[in-house]
Amino acid sequence: MRRPNGLAREAVRFKPASFAGTFLALLMSALIVSACGILLETSLRASVPPERYANAPVVAAADQNKYVVTGSGEDREKEATPLPDTARMDAGLAAKAAGAPGAATAVADFTFPVRATDAGARPLTVPGGVLTAHGWGSHTFTGTSLTTGSAPREGEVVLDAGTARAAHAAVGDTVVLETAADRQDFRVAGVAEAGPADTVQDPGGAGALLWFADTQAATLAGHPGKADAVVVLAEHGTDTDALAAAVKQALAGSGAQVHTGDDRGAVEDPSLGYAKVTLFGIGGSFGGIAALVAVFTAAGTIALSVAQRSREFAVLRAVGATPRQIRRAVASEALLVAPLAGIIGCLPGIGLAHWWFGQLQDRGAIPRAVDLHVSGLPLLAAVFMGLLTALGAGWSAGRRPAKTKPGQALSDASVERLRPGLLRTVLGVGALVGGAILTGVSARSAGDDAAGAALGVVMLFMLAVGLLGPLVARLCAGLFGLPLRGAGPAAQLAAANSRTNARRLASAITPIVLAVAFSSTLVFMHTSETHAADKQLRAGITADHVVTDPAGLPVDAAARAARAPGVEAAVGLLNTQVLVPTGSGEFKSLQGAATQGVTGSGAALAKVQDLDVRDGSLDRLGEGRIAIDKTLATSADAGVGDRLPLHLPDGTKVSPEIVAVYGRGLGLATVTMDRASLAGHVTSGFDSTLLVRGGSEKSLTALGEVTDASGYATEQNRDAKTGAWLNNTMAAVLGGFAAVAAVNTLVMTVLDRRRELCTLRLVGSTRRQVMTMLRWEGLLVSVVGLVLGSAIAAATLIPMMSGVTGDMPYVPPLVYGCFAVAAGGLALLAVTLPARAALRRWS
Repeated sequence: MRRPNGLAREAVRFKPASFAGTFLALLMSALIVSACGILLETSLRASVPPERYANAPVVAAADQNKYVVTGSGEDREKEATPLPDTARMDAGLAAKAAGAPGAATAVADFTFPVRATDAGARPLTVPGGVLTAHGWGSHTFTGTSLTTGSAPREGEVVLDAGTARAAHAAVGDTVVLETAADRQDFRVAGVAEAGPADTVQDPGGAGALLWFADTQAATLAGHPGKADAVVVLAEHGTDTDALAAAVKQALAGSGAQVHTGDDRGAVEDPSLGYAKVTLFGIGGSFGGIAALVAVFTAAGTIALSVAQRSREFAVLRAVGATPRQIRRAVASEALLVAPLAGIIGCLPGIGLAHWWFGQLQDRGAIPRAVDLHVSGLPLLAAVFMGLLTALGAGWSAGRRPAKTKPGQALSDASVERLRPGLLRTVLGVGALVGGAILTGVSARSAGDDAAGAALGVVMLFMLAVGLLGPLVARLCAGLFGLPLRGAGPAAQLAAANSRTNARRLASAITPIVLAVAFSSTLVFMHTSETHAADKQLRAGITADHVVTDPAGLPVDAAARAARAPGVEAAVGLLNTQVLVPTGSGEFKSLQGAATQGVTGSGAALAKVQDLDVRDGSLDRLGEGRIAIDKTLATSADAGVGDRLPLHLPDGTKVSPEIVAVYGRGLGLATVTMDRASLAGHVTSGFDSTLLVRGGSEKSLTALGEVTDASGYATEQNRDAKTGAWLNNTMAAVLGGFAAVAAVNTLVMTVLDRRRELCTLRLVGSTRRQVMTMLRWEGLLVSVVGLVLGSAIAAATLIPMMSGVTGDMPYVPPLVYGCFAVAAGGLALLAVTLPARAALRRWS
């Protein structure tokens, strides 16, 4: 008898169709695992090269993260959450840093937006209406230099050359600018040519720049006494590491962090933190799910391939092959197929990672300066995971033919087992019960807790379908096969085949269930949230006019609107985000909450916005008092009268009193607070939106773009659709993988039935009758897969949406119809095309 590896080579050589399906499954598994692994590695290694601080060897800045610590001892974990806005440090620390050994000087750096106005003798006209302001001290490291005039003093400003030319402004002229402090006149002290470090962040040259005195910049930025960072320049010959150590010692106890190298880039571009979170979510969280799905699907395909050759293994046992030889033959087959499939699969995986990463950059989720990291580690992990999957699935599937006694091998191979093994049944029932329990947990939770529990629901129900597949398939074949009994002989034969060959049916159903369940959950989760948010937004905006401006509204917009004829109420809103601690013990986390800062009283807000207050009153809204959405109230276990600890956008910790709980937070804002409470804690001090009741559109056009509530809701919904791309892409990746796996499995099952199909032709069945029977089987498979997948998605989405939106899931009929057509069409194509090839010789 041939050695086991010789048997494996001959099996691959003479039955390539059986191994082609295994090869494709492992290839797709490596593709998705390698792509997610590359994105995960990038999230851990991502950095932004310094641009503004390129000539500054050492930069000190506040920590841009807040941390949640769970566990203790060896189980202690520290989870970082990026702040919604920039955390700032004491500007006075520049003097301490300048005194560090080796430091030539230290400069407090400021960056903030300023609105241009058309008032004054020299109105400034700039693209977008906003200028970027800095402190003049930054010229020491940016390369900016005066062309005329002198450095600015308090009440003075230096304009960049392009802005000065456009406004025909010269030294000594007066310009009117709006800052977070107020609208103010400034004397032009000089005109400067912006240096490379000031213009590098605006390569198009469209951005307008200006510089204020360092003593006044912090106040104009709205952060008196605070600086974005402290830049330390070195004396000639000073080593960067030595200077960094000296600065760190000089600033000890201040909480400031000292940065060198590429770490300086993260200080000037805080979006890197959110980019890392996004990439980690795709590569880690989604990648983990995708890896499990890939392994699960590939293992099922390998098990099917081994089961299809049970007769061959039975013959080998009958002629004297030992159980060890059978097991080694299966393992050798895995070693022949898995590594090659993994290596080839990594190539399109790298392409998928590059495409995905590029799309995220195009949509602004990742800074352009971040590079995709491709190393051998994720590729090796993908190949190794495929190899382990092949070995594990082959060993599990080969146990029965290997341990069967030679005399019983042939008889056992000719009869399909009606029930799965005891262990498999116990595990399947356990997964089913666990899914049901988590469904209840999800129904009783809210917000992120409900979403987290829902993920467990879909995973456990999918595991139950995989483990109890033969039982589920037999039950569904009997149930859905009833209508086929009256549809003619071909349909009756299809129903009988499906009931008799439940394992084969289960192998075909499982990938379709997986594709429908995951795709429906991901897509309809977002459509449900978007639909609920849009409904709440349209019902919540009761203002007659909504005024917006991408550059931010004038500082006195609310007051000017209130003076317009016929206006009953005008309320400005500053949109930002705060971090709220939720959960307890090991489940503690910081949850981002959309926040609106209100310029005006709670009573005035009620005239232009209906938050659907469920408890308390907005009348007490003010300093130290907030209103929150009911979902956040449930997650934080807080209510009216309680104090809610939270972190403002720059990380400042406060504990305001809750005075109201409302129901339209998903569409409007999760937290509503006094606008003054946010002053000094956001980069831009200009309101985002102005809600006006009464008056005319014409009287408000000078303040910004004016629309009504419906137009505003449509624009907000368009922005939400842009954010849906990531969710839909994940659904496409996972659903597409599962769809390919489903087609692969169906083709394998049809090709394995060539002898059966030929027998039907020999006993008198026409080619049309055989093809009709197969079409009915394909339709049955797609219907069962669609129903089970939809049931799992419903069991996941209904409790989750109940906790998140308080409503039922929203399923667009057209989208679901596309899923159904795709499932049915793929099943029919995967059945009929190989069947035509198999029957061609009998035509």
